[in-house]
Amino acid sequence: MLTKKQLDLLNFIHRRLQKDGVPPSFDEMKVALDLRSKSGIHRLITALEERGFIRRLAHRARAIEILRLPENMSSPAMPSAPPKSSIATPSQAPLRETRQSPAQPVLAAQEIPVMGRIAAGVPIEAINQITHQIAIPQTMLSSNGKHYALEVRGDSMINAGINDGDIVVIRETNTADDGDIVVALVADEEATLKRLFRRNGLIVLEAENPAYEARSYSEDQIKVQGRLVGLIRSY
Repeated sequence: MLTKKQLDLLNFIHRRLQKDGVPPSFDEMKVALDLRSKSGIHRLITALEERGFIRRLAHRARAIEILRLPENMSSPAMPSAPPKSSIATPSQAPLRETRQSPAQPVLAAQEIPVMGRIAAGVPIEAINQITHQIAIPQTMLSSNGKHYALEVRGDSMINAGINDGDIVVIRETNTADDGDIVVALVADEEATLKRLFRRNGLIVLEAENPAYEARSYSEDQIKVQGRLVGLIRSY
């Protein structure tokens, strides 16, 4: 399911490609969607790409290819500045392909808060402030419990496939099994993303990078803030 802004941007790109044969610039997209900065366009483009509607072609300026569209996106071209009151309706859910390939279903999505940055290295100050929202496929989320997202900083979890700049999806919980990748709050002051183990009455936080040593703490020094359930990466 697309948000209103995502649908408006996809429609705008589609109309420009039909008319001129080339996609609009980010500045033109920003004006058309009445956004204040291009960073908002970058987020919308990333969301459309993750959902399989578009593809960015590497090493080419303004190179965006539309892979598929909602079924009813054959209406008259949208105005350069879409009306504030326009909304996407459920009838936009059926899909058709712009290529000769089988139709693909749109994954249902749910927005969760991005709480800031988390260290995949040495601990950093605890995260407790929402910076923005991000749409996550519902298949990544469990039916029970709350979820939030964090932006990863550092390389200590690279052998687990978690890179600097990735977005990790966390399910809120205060318990974890040995070997789980968790958000651990250390001494109520610092937060870090590590694998958790219990050994000899201690809590051990282990990295997935041999350059980092495991750190051991007494049980009262560690509070589990959540467990890793998914990851999102932008290219």
